[in-house]
Amino acid sequence: MTFGPQALDLFALPGLPLVRPGDDLAALVLEGYGRAARVPAAGDVVVLAQKIVSKAEGRLVDLADVSPSPAARELAAVVEKDPRFVELVLGESRRVVRARPGVLIVEHRLGFVMANAGIDRSNVEADGRELALLLPADPDASAAALRATLAARAGVELAVVINDSFGRAWRRGTMGIAVGAAGLAALVDRRGEPDLFGRPLQVTMIGHADEIAAAASLVMGQGDEGRPAAVLRGLAPTAPHGAARDLVRPEHEDLFR
Repeated sequence: MTFGPQALDLFALPGLPLVRPGDDLAALVLEGYGRAARVPAAGDVVVLAQKIVSKAEGRLVDLADVSPSPAARELAAVVEKDPRFVELVLGESRRVVRARPGVLIVEHRLGFVMANAGIDRSNVEADGRELALLLPADPDASAAALRATLAARAGVELAVVINDSFGRAWRRGTMGIAVGAAGLAALVDRRGEPDLFGRPLQVTMIGHADEIAAAASLVMGQGDEGRPAAVLRGLAPTAPHGAARDLVRPEHEDLFR
């Protein structure tokens, strides 16, 4: 079975404003299509930066309202971070995986192994406060809800991926990965299919949603670009549909945790 097209159309949605709690992301996405002189097409994959989803959902916390526990203070001394920030990280985590000066790697309550439980203070409009931004409470559910709203308003079926910047255990540099997905197969299992010479593939499982998230990051950027939404057009349909949680490696398969 041939997987994937030979060409794709990838474009950012321009002019999205700074997102605030309660904002209608579907409306902002459709307005972005208009500014790009495009119309939604069946099969489009809308990729949104995690930050704007979290902001719209009100996942902002003022560090002034956080009282660090003794455990957070002790860990903060090791990692050399604000104890209040560390308290937020612990509250979003199942356990600490690695800790050393400047580095705090945890297993997030959603299963992701990541730095600082995905909590960030960059590109967060603070208005003089010390705000930190948490991941969406359920990114897959957020993606599914946004997909349903977009389909109802645009009249076509689309997919949605929520991406975030992740570091990787064996590589330097961050890249976009999917923390939420709906309307496509997040993980494509090709084991048992023949390779070019007819030998059955033994271990090939494609992180489809992660590849989409990484591609979208090329036009969205990860700094001050101000392009938190993009569209990938031309992907072949995938079935069955899955979710970003499908990409989380179970602990019994993880040799490094």
